[in-house]
Amino acid sequence: MFSRSRINEPGPKAGSEAEKPKLPEAAARPMNEFSPLATKSKPAASVLSADLTVIGNLRTTGDIQVEGVVEGDIRAHLLTVGETATIKGEVVADDIVVNGRVIGRVRGLKVRLTSTARVEGDIIHKTIAIESGAHFEGSVQRQEDPLAQGEPKALPPLGTIRLTNEAASG
Repeated sequence: MFSRSRINEPGPKAGSEAEKPKLPEAAARPMNEFSPLATKSKPAASVLSADLTVIGNLRTTGDIQVEGVVEGDIRAHLLTVGETATIKGEVVADDIVVNGRVIGRVRGLKVRLTSTARVEGDIIHKTIAIESGAHFEGSVQRQEDPLAQGEPKALPPLGTIRLTNEAASG
């Protein structure tokens, strides 16, 4: 907050070019609504940790990373199912990456099953990638717009979603 005065210190004379701090070129320009510095960063994905169990449906326009257990439907922009995760319900997203277990229908524009994926249910997709080692039981159907196949079941009224944190209750 406070700094020493440089009046009596040896060095370049006051007002010289060497004394002026150099700003990066982007910081020296004034920001406006079209400046890359003025754009807002994309919010981070919502993460459901491995010790969390969610009973109920989840819906967001953002990204979700599931590491725990979800018993219900999920709708998101990007859904990442972690290796320790289990989802029992329908998942619908633009992009879906499955590293863990899904029991239910998977609908997405881009669906990727990694080598650790375990899916028990139908997959409806525009593009799909299945890595060697992935386990899949169900049918695969390509559609130009798999998201237009209707919304998942209606969300329950407020107060019917139960969250449990097993580590805290144990």
